Amino acid sequence: MDLRDYDDEKRAAAQAAVGEVAHGMMVGLGTGSTVAFAITALGRRCREGLSVRVVATSLRTEHAAKASGIEVLDFSTVSHVDLAIDGVDQIDPRLCAIKGAGGAMLREKIVAQAAARMIAICDASKHVSRLPPGPLPVEILPFAQAFVTNQIECLGATANLRGIEAGKPYRTDQDNFVLDCTAPAGFDLEAFAIHLQAIPGIMGHGFFANEIDAVYLAEGDRVRLLERPAPA
Repeated sequence: MDLRDYDDEKRAAAQAAVGEVAHGMMVGLGTGSTVAFAITALGRRCREGLSVRVVATSLRTEHAAKASGIEVLDFSTVSHVDLAIDGVDQIDPRLCAIKGAGGAMLREKIVAQAAARMIAICDASKHVSRLPPGPLPVEILPFAQAFVTNQIECLGATANLRGIEAGKPYRTDQDNFVLDCTAPAGFDLEAFAIHLQAIPGIMGHGFFANEIDAVYLAEGDRVRLLERPAPA
């Protein structure tokens, strides 16, 4: 499958998710290439008369939403979101996911937890039978880079500082660094994430255990809606 086919799948999944948006909703918009299609679809519906307001999980999403004519609010003034729509890097049948390739996982998780319903959107390549041990994006304070890296490596994991051009570290919208980590042998991601949360200097990570309620999964010309399995 070439990139154009994946774009068609992303577009189809995004349009299906935007179909859940109703008049008057407060909508949370994630970050990434799949969400870009959702912004386009939502902007089209707004021009057709739909009235909604959104909060954005990144400056990139904020600018794109405003350019599409969508009213954007500062999330610092918002305590509840009706519906959040976001992409994933990988997602398993339990709707556990890895996010953060775009560096916005901290804001994305906050908005997801503020949402009454969180929908993931993705093409077929992102749906896996089991999440791999990494890479898992971890947002850290620059002040604590050496300390946090050492603490993660003491767990038996790997931690690589995400870089950009000219050898400078990538910075999030919060001006933090990102470590791309791989869990140690014998750890599943959920256990690894629990250990990460106990390390001072880590602001957040891209493992989403319970936040996602449903996923629109596009494969070829078909879009499936998978809801989170009921607790056993």
